Amino acid sequence: MDVESRLNDLPQWRREGDEIRRTVTAPDFPTAIRIVDEIAVKAEELNHHPDIDIRWRKLHLALTTHDQGRLTEADFTLAAIIDDIAARHRGNDRT
Repeated sequence: MDVESRLNDLPQWRREGDEIRRTVTAPDFPTAIRIVDEIAVKAEELNHHPDIDIRWRKLHLALTTHDQGRLTEADFTLAAIIDDIAARHRGNDRT
């Protein structure tokens, strides 16, 4: 898989080693938690779970396929879903 070409479709994400990462800034803390709740439901459906660090209204997300030790299609599928969820809640990458 060509990771760099896949990232062209996911401009909010960046590669760091064997992970892709994104930070989402929600409008407020309750919205940040709603975003995480929706991500959790989709992640469970896909049986593919991101690392999430919540800092007030900022969500730091990292994806990799741990059992394969590399990025796989599952990471990019979940990244696109996370982008859709964040956009619905007006989350963006502001600092």
